[in-house]
Amino acid sequence: MKARLTILILALCFLICACERREIPMDTTAAAAAPAETQPSETLVPDTSPPETEPPVQASQTEPAPEEFVRVLDFIPGMYQELRYATADNFTGQVIYDFTDAYLRYSTVKKLAAVNEDLAQLGLALKIWDGFRPVSAQYKLWEVCPDPTFVANPTKGFSSHSRGNTVDVTLVDLGGTELEMPSAFDDFSDKANRDYSDTTKTAADHAELLEILMEKHGFYGYFDEWWHFYDNDQYPVEDTFTPPAKN
Repeated sequence: MKARLTILILALCFLICACERREIPMDTTAAAAAPAETQPSETLVPDTSPPETEPPVQASQTEPAPEEFVRVLDFIPGMYQELRYATADNFTGQVIYDFTDAYLRYSTVKKLAAVNEDLAQLGLALKIWDGFRPVSAQYKLWEVCPDPTFVANPTKGFSSHSRGNTVDVTLVDLGGTELEMPSAFDDFSDKANRDYSDTTKTAADHAELLEILMEKHGFYGYFDEWWHFYDNDQYPVEDTFTPPAKN
């Protein structure tokens, strides 16, 4: 399986004519999170399977404007999601927001859909850990961890997640099982960065595949978090929209 995946990765790199990997500059608007316990004391695992009863929006409907916030699963039904900040399974050990569906700008969702289509050819898919993050959530993160080393001080600026063009993602197989990656989410040790020299070859291959495809479709990565990507289409911080809470 490892050999087969490595071959597929190399073939995919050749097909998309990827240039030499470059070091991505740090997103100065992105929040750096606090060192996390790799085994949270309480783990709440929501149902991550895409809903089967909700079909994608029909093409006959009016297409949203690029900047409009949309529910990701309405446009990428094959996407998996497990919003960590909607549970206590994050570095704070607390629920940060009360919605469980990822929302993003429509232009960002279209780019994610293209990534997911490429991954489907390899029998893989994306899984979202965090999408749009309301500014209220940033204030709550700051209340839990008021350390600017790890969390963006909301009185001085917000995470790029609050712009609606940023996602934390990983790779899964088509059944939703997560692939081996350099570190767990919310692991802010050196293993989480894009150096990959301190991880297994399989994990490095997976992370590099994710990075190649995300860059191919218009995303930039944050060096210290292999899971964090922001759209090269920029938007202002959104301070009024909040995704609907789970009923």
